[in-house]
Amino acid sequence: MTEINNLPLHHVWNYTDVDRRFWDEHFADWLPKRMIDAHVHVSHPSFCLFPMTEEMKMQYWVSEVNEPMDVETLCRCYGAVFPDREISCLVFGQPTLDTDYEKNNDYIEQICREKGWYGLSVLDPKWSQVKVEKELSRTGIIGLKPYYAMIGFNPDTRDQYIEAGIFDFLPHHTLEVLNARRSWVTLHVPKAARLGHPDNIREVREIRKRYPDITLVIAHLGRCYTEKHALEGLLPLADDPGLYFDTSAVVNADSHYVALKHIGIDRLVYGTDNPIFFMRGRRQFTETSYVNRTSHDFHFNKNRETPEIEARYTLMMYEDIYAIKTAMTRLGIDTPENVEKLFHGNARKWMKSCADAKNDKMPSGA
Repeated sequence: MTEINNLPLHHVWNYTDVDRRFWDEHFADWLPKRMIDAHVHVSHPSFCLFPMTEEMKMQYWVSEVNEPMDVETLCRCYGAVFPDREISCLVFGQPTLDTDYEKNNDYIEQICREKGWYGLSVLDPKWSQVKVEKELSRTGIIGLKPYYAMIGFNPDTRDQYIEAGIFDFLPHHTLEVLNARRSWVTLHVPKAARLGHPDNIREVREIRKRYPDITLVIAHLGRCYTEKHALEGLLPLADDPGLYFDTSAVVNADSHYVALKHIGIDRLVYGTDNPIFFMRGRRQFTETSYVNRTSHDFHFNKNRETPEIEARYTLMMYEDIYAIKTAMTRLGIDTPENVEKLFHGNARKWMKSCADAKNDKMPSGA
């Protein structure tokens, strides 16, 4: 094995021999040769409208690790973390009003043209149907990325609108266009109670009933990062064969187990939520919450583990894949066919369906 030492990745993170050994042991002979990351944020520092302050970093751990990542950085990093793999992505920008999302959407279209990938435009819920139609007509753009932070901007808090209803940031007039065009939506559900909140369950069911031709993908398994939340959120929606989920940022084998057992391999797709998951560390869980452990001196990382433990940390994106592999192994479904579906085939099929609906040719990169 070639020595890696410290190969710069993104932000403060490096790729090391620890990571390559982890890859070789767990993934080199397991992951398919072609992979699709169906949840990755690509932006550029120049699109930032408001500088990140220390106060904002202290509000929420993501603010400290979510440094803008351009496409050149993404491709360079993926060449390191996914050796000997052909990687394509479903890309979208940063869905926040402290980013120039219009420029970011232009950038996503440019990436799709240049890379032969697909993308989603970040949705402003105030857009008219005419504007939505225009966005969906862009080259390579097969859908939209809504988010509750797009309702309004408050520099003092990230989650002013976390208790909003889904239709507050994904309005019905937009859903009508998406349904007519058979487009893709990656939906990050609101509420502190996550997917299992009764309003979320009701509104997701309403979307599926009223707009059945949308490819609706619930991000992060509905933010079900613990087994309890997975049981509360996933089981009520398990009987809808046309509702899909991405696995991004779920570093819990128990949550993946619930999803794989009750949702099934054919309704799941792999994603990273990068740039966040280049972070080095691991996640520890209570019944309804988690703590991120990492080797960098962030505000949120006050209770450090010993240097001996930190030296064994690998990338969180590797921990995520390992949790998926663990769950698949527990269920006895870790066959090459199923691994290929989750990490490539499902995303390709769903993207092709959306592209066919707008008469786009399937890009070679997908």
